[in-house]
Amino acid sequence: MYCTVDTRFWSAEGTQLARKEKEAKLFKTIDNMKDKGELTANQEAFVQKKHATLAKLHNSFPRPSRKLYQGKPNIILGVAMGLDKPATVAIVDGNTGKAISPSARHCVIVFRSIRQLLKDKKSERKKSDDKKKKYRKKYSLLNRQRQQKQYLSHLRHKAQKRAADNQKGESNLGEYVDRLIARAIVELAKEYQVSAIAVPKIEDMREIVQSEIKARAEAKIPGYEEGQKKYAKQYRINVHNWSYGRLIENITTQVSKLGIAISQVKQPVRGSPTEKAHNMAIAVYNKRNKA
Repeated sequence: MYCTVDTRFWSAEGTQLARKEKEAKLFKTIDNMKDKGELTANQEAFVQKKHATLAKLHNSFPRPSRKLYQGKPNIILGVAMGLDKPATVAIVDGNTGKAISPSARHCVIVFRSIRQLLKDKKSERKKSDDKKKKYRKKYSLLNRQRQQKQYLSHLRHKAQKRAADNQKGESNLGEYVDRLIARAIVELAKEYQVSAIAVPKIEDMREIVQSEIKARAEAKIPGYEEGQKKYAKQYRINVHNWSYGRLIENITTQVSKLGIAISQVKQPVRGSPTEKAHNMAIAVYNKRNKA
């Protein structure tokens, strides 16, 4: 069983936003029905129900006041995804097209690798030994899931040879790691007051993964096509195949609680993960300006 909660209804300000969204949808439905001309009895009853729902929207229970999240329109976060690096993040100022500096004193651009997302070095220095182990453990879960997938793949291969049952399902470890990544991305977005997050289109991920494998094989064994094919096959086995749809869904769920917009854009095939994330953020900023 699954249960979803719209956390906006926990505050008066969030309820007001949700009310406006629902009102807009109801008015659109009513207008569409009126455009049909003369309505049947069932259609008239349907319109009356929508009017009754509109009246109920303004009779909600009192809720506590809470300041809503306000992001800066020019600050965009891009998330690039790949085969061995599930998520790489870049935060970009759309006005300049450059990555943001956390402070004027340090010329450190805001990029985060998957290791940095799951293991914050700055926080680790300040924490006790017990906390340090916790941060190290987060990133080690990534490697544990990789080993788990390899082991299950091996079991399936052996079962297929014996014509036995080969339905070897993985544990919930992958979903837990996805939640950790999504939570780290949201915390980073809040820190830099991001207004939108760019993620790859899920239908493009197969092409992205294949291009990444091909580029690695060509760099590893240049000029030998047969060797490249063998290397690519072995690389697919050694590197876990990430569930990108599940990761994107977890990110979407987390950011929706804050009201941060999320956009799916085409991820570039070429370039480093940081360059891809940077270009995706710029693409979303340009798209919003045109709109």
